[in-house]
Amino acid sequence: MKKSGRGGKRGEASLSISRKMSAPSTMSIGGTPRVTGHGLALVDVSVEQDSAYWEWSLEIPSRKRKKRILDSDDENDDGDTTDVADDGAEEEEHEEEFDTQLKFGVTTKKSPEFYKNLEANETDDSSIDDGTLWMRCIPRKLYNGDTIGIAVQQSDLPMIQFYHNGEPCSEVTVNRFRGSVYPSIYVWDGVSARACMEDEEWNEGPPHERFGPLIAARGII
Repeated sequence: MKKSGRGGKRGEASLSISRKMSAPSTMSIGGTPRVTGHGLALVDVSVEQDSAYWEWSLEIPSRKRKKRILDSDDENDDGDTTDVADDGAEEEEHEEEFDTQLKFGVTTKKSPEFYKNLEANETDDSSIDDGTLWMRCIPRKLYNGDTIGIAVQQSDLPMIQFYHNGEPCSEVTVNRFRGSVYPSIYVWDGVSARACMEDEEWNEGPPHERFGPLIAARGII
């Protein structure tokens, strides 16, 4: 996908994560569209235009893992020396992959009462509304710096399309939704994500030029 050349509307209120509509177990960072923690988080502006596009930029921190070094008499020992931890294992940085249940998409307006009721009725019953009906996991391994693109169209055939680093994930397309919806993400501990709403922030860009940046509506939450 090529990045759109259209700019977002200037003079509008900047978009951020809504504290009022997001789970209390999540945290927006500095009033920006960046979120971390655990649970459902919503951007503070609903999707009003016919075709809208935005991206989530993932931040998955590198982690240290211990790697057992070879015994000195092992036939594969090349004689090199390494720094090792106290238990005889060396520590090395590695790029962490993340395949837990991060979800992306849209959801309806939420309130603090919604989260209180959800916590009170916490159960394995899949019929309980957890706010993720129109959200999907990306069926790929996710790494630090990955970009998840969301393209929403509302006329004719309402549809939500998902993209991983510019590549379509057609197997998780949402083919029908209704009502006023907000960009949303379900985050997990250890991961933060930044909502990129304006086209100059996009890493990949929409699948078609008709998909424009999210427009800040009059009623900011």
